[in-house]
Amino acid sequence: MMAGNWKMYKTPAETKAFFEAFKPLTESAANRDIVICPPFPNLHAAVSETEGTNIGVGAQNLYWGKEGAVTGEVSGHMLQAIGCQYVIIAHSERRQYFGENEADVVRKVKAALEYGLTPIVCVGERLEEREGGGTEAVLGEQFDGGIAPLTAEEFAKIVIAYEPVWAIGTGKTATPKMAADAHRFIRGKVSGKFGAEAGASTRILYGGSVKPDNVKNLMAEEEIDGALVGGASLDPASFAAVVNF
Repeated sequence: MMAGNWKMYKTPAETKAFFEAFKPLTESAANRDIVICPPFPNLHAAVSETEGTNIGVGAQNLYWGKEGAVTGEVSGHMLQAIGCQYVIIAHSERRQYFGENEADVVRKVKAALEYGLTPIVCVGERLEEREGGGTEAVLGEQFDGGIAPLTAEEFAKIVIAYEPVWAIGTGKTATPKMAADAHRFIRGKVSGKFGAEAGASTRILYGGSVKPDNVKNLMAEEEIDGALVGGASLDPASFAAVVNF
């Protein structure tokens, strides 16, 4: 899976222009899912532009309730209604700036699944945690609190994204070995909780300054099943190069 997270960039008109350029560059891509996650105001344009293509559209967040007096929030029910297929959950920026925790992760994953959305659930450590040797402790805590409470049936429908916080938007990238080691640890946690078959089949994406010039080496690692791409997904040619590596 090659997923693009646009964060807080682009207008609906810019979204339309992106897909006009991007679609011809990726129409022959095979053996991989392509996902674009624009900001909420651009979702309708993205769904319209990708109709009948090999590109899926996802949101960057959701609220766990269906509807109600929750100003500023968007529900899975609403995302489903406009044609979304995916949703990013617990991106490090949501954890850092909006205080999302593992209990939120569980509620959001369940809400996404209720409305037929595929959750892309993010985990990852901060720089001080990496330098302090705490990477596995952090990943283990995030898995145990936010993913392990799911049922086996629920877990089978999610995608995990490992995104070391220190590598997001910084230009720093985990080496392929560093990324693969983290993925292997996560996969071991999956196997321990949901069984060896689940561990082998779970898709774990890498996110953190993925670009056309480093994607091939990252994807050469057997443990890495795709990418969650930030800045490089904003340019059609750049993201197409990542998708078609």
